[in-house]
Order: sequence, then structure tokens, then C-alpha cells
Amino acid sequence: MDPILTLVIITVVIALVFDYTNGFHDAANAIATSVATRALTPRVALLMAAVMNFIGALLGTGVAETIGSGIVDVSASDGMNGLVVVLAGLIGAITWNLITWWFGLPSSSSHALIGGLAGAGLAAAFTVHWDVIGTRVILPMFISPVVGFTLAFLLMKLLLRTFKDAPYRKTMRRFRVAQTISAAAMALGHGLQDAQKTMGVIVIALVAGGYHEGTSIPLWVKLAAAAAISAGTYAGGWRIMKTLGTKIVDLNPAQGFAAETVAAGVLYTTAFVFAAPISTTHTITSSVMGVGSTTRRSAVRWSTAGNIVGAWFITLPAAGSIAALFALVFSQFA
Repeated sequence: MDPILTLVIITVVIALVFDYTNGFHDAANAIATSVATRALTPRVALLMAAVMNFIGALLGTGVAETIGSGIVDVSASDGMNGLVVVLAGLIGAITWNLITWWFGLPSSSSHALIGGLAGAGLAAAFTVHWDVIGTRVILPMFISPVVGFTLAFLLMKLLLRTFKDAPYRKTMRRFRVAQTISAAAMALGHGLQDAQKTMGVIVIALVAGGYHEGTSIPLWVKLAAAAAISAGTYAGGWRIMKTLGTKIVDLNPAQGFAAETVAAGVLYTTAFVFAAPISTTHTITSSVMGVGSTTRRSAVRWSTAGNIVGAWFITLPAAGSIAALFALVFSQFA
């Protein structure tokens, strides 16, 4: 078999493995709050999230095209060297996903992937589009958590004022029902954002191997990425789910509904309007902090939150460093 074709196939498979790890790593993003408030049982929540992930993955391609053409400059003429960059970037991202999953830290799979591609590209002397990374990755990395925190805080304040005289138990039962909708919306947004990133990487590999032109996403790539992230989501990421659902804030159903609604809205806006690959993890985590802050400041376990934020900052360079190391090793055989 042609060595280029062999490496393309290997890279596509590894990309789908990353997509799978993204699913179980970020399953908590969509359903942790619903499980924590007992709005949904864990298995029902995971099944719902898997289905909505699959549907969301097929709803757009803007984020995929940003990843496919905006991070590292890879063309058909790069051949084996271009494939090495993509493969090393994926391995860096997968490695960081597994490390943070093991420690139960809800870090960003998106930033791990982007950091991996950038690190591998830098090590292999490829052109890395730092302007795109700055405007569509780094800037949203700071803005989206602030927006999520602020909007969730304001929505929760509005809900508290609106339902201040309502019977507590009856109101919470209704919000548990509402959470099935908000959790589904969050899972749809996760598929919309995160599955597209894998699609973009597969397109880079196909272009490098000479099997595709342009940034359009073939249907089989969409379906494969949607299936992989859905399968990973159904597998569940229980370690991170526990952190996000119970170790930051003890949530009630109204707070869970507010956090999920705001996070889903931010994901849709950035995907459809800006085609920006933002972190679903950052968005939902900051929204959870926002709703928790409406009761009292001590309601948020800031030490845990600090560990999570620390992981956010080191994800790009950590995944990039791992990927750069693999790129240097692989380049010796390319």
C-alpha cells in the first residue's frame, strides 16, 4: 500500500480516537448539572447527550473550516510531512485529554487540539497562523468564560426574583423538567462545536495526502466524527462529571437550568455567527460559577475553581509541547 495512503488512514483513525476521547472527556459539559440535580439519571442523560451530540455535529461546518484552514498551513505538496504534523498534534491532544481526565479536571479538548496542531506545526517548521489563534482561540478563551459567568449570574438573579414567592418544592420539580430541555440544548451545542473540530483535522489530513481539495467537509467525515463523539459521550466521563456537578457548586435544578441555558446560547452564537472554536468546558464551568455566586460567595468552592482555571491556562502549551516532541520524533522517519 502507498505509504502516504497508509498514513492518511492512520491519521483519520487517530482523529476519530481523539473525537471519542473528546466525547467521554466532555460528556460532563452537557449533563453533569442535570445529573447532580437529579433531573436525569446518569444513563438517560448520557443517552440523550449522545443523540444530541450526533445531531449537533451535522448542523454546521463553520468551526470545522476554521480548524481545517486556519491553524496550520498544510497543503497537498507537504505530503508525509504534513501528515506528521496532524498526527503529532492529535497525539498531543489525546495525551493531554487523558491526563486531565485522570485527575478529574474539566479542561478544554478544543484547546488541546489547537495547541497540539500549533506545537507540532512549530516543531516541523510549518506556518502557524498565530493571528487566527489569537483572535479565534486566545481571545475567546478569555471572553467566553466572562460572558458565561456574567449572563448566568444575571439570569439566575432574574429567576430568583421571578420565583421568590413560588412554592420551593413545586418550582424545583418544574425546573427539573426544564433541565431536560436545557441539557439537550447544551449537548446539541457540544456536538456543534466539538465534533466539527475533528472534521477539520480529518480534512487537513486528506488535503496533505492529496485526497481532498479546499475546506469543504465530505459527508462521510461528518458522519464518522458525529458517530465517534456520540460513542465517547455515551461511554461517560465520570471523573470530570463529579467535579463539574458537585465539587464547584452544590446546584439546585433552577441553577442547573440557568447554567445550561446560558452555556448553550454562547456555543450557538460562537459557532453560527463567528465560526469560532470556543471551549464548551470553559463556557459551562464559568456558567456554573456564575449561578453559584448568586447565593453567596462561599457557595462556590474557589479552590477547586482555581485548579480548573489553572488547567485552562496550561492546556495550549502543554498539549503543544507534547505534540512538538512527537513531531520531532516522527519527522525522523518521514
